[in-house]
Amino acid sequence: MTINTVLCAIDVNRPDTEADVLKRAWKLADAEGAQLDVISVVPDFGMSVVGGYFEDDHTTKAVEKMKAILEEVVVAALGPEVNAKTRHLVAIGKAYQEILQVAEKDGADLIVLGAHSPDLKDYLLGPTAARVVRHSTASVYVVR
Repeated sequence: MTINTVLCAIDVNRPDTEADVLKRAWKLADAEGAQLDVISVVPDFGMSVVGGYFEDDHTTKAVEKMKAILEEVVVAALGPEVNAKTRHLVAIGKAYQEILQVAEKDGADLIVLGAHSPDLKDYLLGPTAARVVRHSTASVYVVR
């Protein structure tokens, strides 16, 4: 199996633990000569009852802020040279759905993500990781 694109999903709210996920994704991408794409997802509060408490441009501001933070996290973990070659993606919605949609749309051959704070019902994977593993058509590498 040839790997052309590695999609690494991270939670920018956990930069220390996500640095390990980024490093593993880069090692895999670099070994295969593949493109590294890094994605983080902003929750969509616009259509919910909660959305009524935010300003109209809240989502736009959140995406802009997320892009800046995502770049900072990648630079801190992988350095500016690797960051310059990395595609940074920010999606809006439910994390697992957006990760799967981007992977499908961009033809990702491998998805790399971390697992954290699992409940027993999630069989020792976090809820997002578990859903991505179950529903992905691409291979999934889970970093603990």
